[in-house]
Amino acid sequence: MDLIPSFSVDHTAIVPGIFTSRVDTVGGCAVTTYDIRLTRPNREPAVDVAAMHSLEHIIATYLRNEPDWKEEVIYWGPMGCLTGFYLILKGGRTPREIYDLIVNAFRSVDNALSVPGTTPANCGNYLMHNLGMAQWYASRFADYLVDNADHPEIFEYPKAERLITDEGQRFYDS
Repeated sequence: MDLIPSFSVDHTAIVPGIFTSRVDTVGGCAVTTYDIRLTRPNREPAVDVAAMHSLEHIIATYLRNEPDWKEEVIYWGPMGCLTGFYLILKGGRTPREIYDLIVNAFRSVDNALSVPGTTPANCGNYLMHNLGMAQWYASRFADYLVDNADHPEIFEYPKAERLITDEGQRFYDS
């Protein structure tokens, strides 16, 4: 069985950033999944669960209301490993082309006075939120992106080596 593309990323070398995870064609249109990585997997603690949940709500609301982008947004949600988010957009933009959108989305968390959609009718775990921690993570990540905008490693995935034997067997180092 082939390893799925997101598992071929070298998680020991990835840094926080904005990466293209995959590009698909749906109904003749490109759909791009982006890896919005907030922390270094396996080297930094995962994002606090309640803060991650609050970031999900606040940034999803921002993205779906941002006039220039709301028609392009298909999905915003957390990674199971709690080191980042997946953003799915219509089109095939590069990570650099969505850089301003991501920085502005994370900066918008600073202005939040509350977390949207946190009633029992709106959320499956409405008590599990932490706005203060969400603001801390968002500010930290936005500052990091701004400070490292000229570094290509925040836009390019490190890939795991794929060794293929003469007999066609594949081995993965991740």
